[in-house]
Amino acid sequence: MTNLKVLLAGIGVAAAMLSACVSGEQPQLTVSGLNPTKFDTVINEKPVKLYTLKNANGMEVCITNYGGRVVSLVVPDKDGNPTDVVLGFDNIAQYADTLNSPTDYGSSVGRYANRIKGGRFTLNDSTYQLKQNDGPNCLHGGGTTGWMNQVYDAKQIGDSILMLTIVAEDGENGFPGKVTAVTTYKVTADNMLDITWEAETDKPTIINQTNHNYYNLSGNFTEPGYDMVLYVNADNFTPSDKLYIPTGEVKSVERTPMDFRTAHAIGDSIKSQFDQIQNAGGYDHNWCLNTYKDGKGDDTQVCASLYSPKTGIFMEMYTNEPGVQVYSGNFQGVGNEPNIKHKGGVYPQHVSVCLESQKYPDSPNKKDWVQPVLNPGEKYYSRAAYKFSVKK
Repeated sequence: MTNLKVLLAGIGVAAAMLSACVSGEQPQLTVSGLNPTKFDTVINEKPVKLYTLKNANGMEVCITNYGGRVVSLVVPDKDGNPTDVVLGFDNIAQYADTLNSPTDYGSSVGRYANRIKGGRFTLNDSTYQLKQNDGPNCLHGGGTTGWMNQVYDAKQIGDSILMLTIVAEDGENGFPGKVTAVTTYKVTADNMLDITWEAETDKPTIINQTNHNYYNLSGNFTEPGYDMVLYVNADNFTPSDKLYIPTGEVKSVERTPMDFRTAHAIGDSIKSQFDQIQNAGGYDHNWCLNTYKDGKGDDTQVCASLYSPKTGIFMEMYTNEPGVQVYSGNFQGVGNEPNIKHKGGVYPQHVSVCLESQKYPDSPNKKDWVQPVLNPGEKYYSRAAYKFSVKK
């Protein structure tokens, strides 16, 4: 993101707020407390806005078409209080400022979520060199120049559906093929955030999209989320090296801190001496979901869940993908993070948990794993859904 883009974002926000002041109107805040005028701007000659989805049961999801990012997600707690459970910023300028506050908060990640070793893969005897934005590796499709920092075309349908479309050109960040991709966010009557990704290409390529919400179901973003209770329906995981690249092994979670088949608090094991946790500074690993069998994922079965004993908020996850990346906010609260103003305060390390549906990391280079290849004439489809309820 260039300084010009950030400047444009700031000018757009200031202009929108000035207009509201001149007209004498007070901007109507969302249930989560966001001011929509702080997201009303133009980036790369495309309009950016904040879109609000809601239902009649107290759920509100605010999304910006900049990166398809979920900015806030409000659900009732056990006492009926509206509680925002995702981390982020309260303005578009900080999301767009990838020089000073680069982040994937809430984004719709593309073209390829997670890491590809060396930023390189071979497809149909052709080798492609991708942008190397995570040491020698490619992470989240190129990071600051990936889809999480592009402006999607937006179409809201009623109160509950938002469709976001992006067209990625052949060669973008080294990926082959012109791809048209649509991310659809839907808020259902039973308090579910249902996300689907669809895409088509004009030449063979790879695609692996996900949502990158950082969840803290307590609603308190100033304390580590050690008491959040995690469940992952997986007998196996894929160990990684010190650069977070899978070794190619598939190992049992049995008798390791990777075993969440019986739900337990994250804090019980996040500081274990287990080498995988030591390497990552917490959890940042791919679990091989039991809900994926015989080449097909069952998105009617719970693949993971998260629970806060403080608020009683309980989140169940569903996906058709073979894997889920559990990330425990290991890089939050370190480096420059304490100097950045976030929505809800200063974020400490391990304040949140991400549950990212996916093909396994580096799968284009692990031919025995489920492949992320998309060919002309085929349609890519991926789904991740997060259902919220309360336990009293």
